[in-house]
Amino acid sequence: MTEALTLDSLERGRRARIVAVDWDRMAPEDGVRLRALGLDAGARVAVAHRGVFAGRDPLAVMIGRMTVAVRRAHANAMEIEPL
Repeated sequence: MTEALTLDSLERGRRARIVAVDWDRMAPEDGVRLRALGLDAGARVAVAHRGVFAGRDPLAVMIGRMTVAVRRAHANAMEIEPL
């Protein structure tokens, strides 16, 4: 059985598509904010930068021409498919 790839494990600069998000792993208001920013199933993303704090948190995620800061825990709830 293959383990699913998650957004937090995506190599910097590599593109991927979000295939599923486990919204139950985050607070409802965080889910609303991330969906409003376009981070939902079907979105094409890339990791632009990783934070300097412990756990390399947060991640700067590119969605189209926009860059969004995402907590590593939230990125871990997003299953991806590399492009």
